[in-house]
Amino acid sequence: MTIASIEQTRTPRLPRLLAGLSYYQVADLAAHERQYGPLPDLPRPARLIDIVTAAGLTGRGGAGFPTGKKMRSVADRSGRKVLVANGCEGEPASSKDRLLLTRLPHLVLDGITLAAEAVGATEAYLCVHHQETELIRHLQSAIAERDGVHLDPVGIQVRGTPGRYVSSEQSSLVQYLNGGPGKPVFAPPRPHQRGVGGRPTLVHNVETLAQIALIARYGEGWFRSAGLPSAPGSTLVTVSGAVARPGVYEVELGIPLGQVIARAGGPAEPLQALLVGGYFGAWLPASVAWPVPMTHTSLKAAGGAMGAGMVIALPASSCAVAETARVVRYLAEESAGQCGPCVFGLPALADALGDLAFSGGRGDAAGRSAALTNLVERRGACKHPDGVAQLTRSMLKAFAADVQQHDTFGPCHGVRRSPLLPVPGDDERDWDWG
Repeated sequence: MTIASIEQTRTPRLPRLLAGLSYYQVADLAAHERQYGPLPDLPRPARLIDIVTAAGLTGRGGAGFPTGKKMRSVADRSGRKVLVANGCEGEPASSKDRLLLTRLPHLVLDGITLAAEAVGATEAYLCVHHQETELIRHLQSAIAERDGVHLDPVGIQVRGTPGRYVSSEQSSLVQYLNGGPGKPVFAPPRPHQRGVGGRPTLVHNVETLAQIALIARYGEGWFRSAGLPSAPGSTLVTVSGAVARPGVYEVELGIPLGQVIARAGGPAEPLQALLVGGYFGAWLPASVAWPVPMTHTSLKAAGGAMGAGMVIALPASSCAVAETARVVRYLAEESAGQCGPCVFGLPALADALGDLAFSGGRGDAAGRSAALTNLVERRGACKHPDGVAQLTRSMLKAFAADVQQHDTFGPCHGVRRSPLLPVPGDDERDWDWG
């Protein structure tokens, strides 16, 4: 997905986060301050927590937890604190965090500084995957530019982390920064209780931090002037699949999913479903999804999930069973491998879905898939098995007729279409297309 594929919306109150986006160059510190103004100097840094709470900002990394409440849980603890900015973006279908870090790094860095001061952090880390060597150099250069004018009271360190799906989870980042393997850990204690170096640690997604940088400048009323009273503000959404203009879009929360697709130029061909929320999200038939407002509450009520803001349009000519089987195989390989559901359950589920998708289930693969989905859910050391279960269960429900067709008569014609959902390392896999 190139920068040319990213469109700034025409809604009068937008863009906000992407207001300083340039198609041609990275926003340096001078250009950033011309667009957004200088870093605000708050008389009482802790007051920012009250402003963020009043704004109603929720985390943009997937869980949607109230940001002010999360900040308060760290600020209220005694001793020195740590801030970790999560820019790893382990979701293969997401591009929003990388867009912010590559094109608007100073907006994220402003958010890191402001949030660190608000909670009393004395250390700050910006984490990205270690294979992103160009991005790491780019971020270090932006930090050096700020250091040259003594902009950040708390030094910001860029750290490369393992490029695995589970390594983007907040406890994985904390464990890695503590010298561990970068895998999720059993909770409690949670990072806000005892995190990096045993100290209270605030972990925020980089889009959340960019939103904090704007709220600190313009206030809670400005933030709430977009979106819904129950879900205020704007958010970044990565739209891909069978749409005319795939890319990253800034939309107001509460916009119907059909309008999100319209922002991306509309369907490129007839659609049968949307995958909303990424690989821990859920499939929704297009007829069901079209009017659903893009909020955590509305999507959950419809059987979906918002996640970190991904909408993938599945064309009628593709096979949702095969697409889900590919993703579940990838997720099974990306597990931490430290508890039964991941060591045994997810590979078995991937095998059952592979049989169902590519070999014909012989009348039992659908049942095996459903049973294994129930077995792995809520039994893992982290939420990885739960996310895989949600994706699988939504496929079995949304495409029940197709599942029955595969299980009884064998693969459909759609399995021969080129894969749609991005899966790292797909070129190295030998998919059996039946």
